[in-house]
Amino acid sequence: MSPVIEMLNYLIAALILIFAIIAVEVRDLVRMVISFSIMGILIAIAFYIMDAPYVSVFQLAINAGAITVLFLALLHIVKKRRVD
Repeated sequence: MSPVIEMLNYLIAALILIFAIIAVEVRDLVRMVISFSIMGILIAIAFYIMDAPYVSVFQLAINAGAITVLFLALLHIVKKRRVD
């Protein structure tokens, strides 16, 4: 493996860890959903670099797509109930 690809792997792994910690530690729920979504996109990029394009597409579709939309819908419902 070339040194550039190896450095890219380390960079993506570090970014995944950073955004995972942000998703757990942040108090604002919208920022949590955004950092969770970015983490899912970075995981998909990591799968693509590891020559697993189908896993990468499924990761983008399910984790970064559907789960993020479900979280945002849940936030919308929770904020409505707080107002009532």
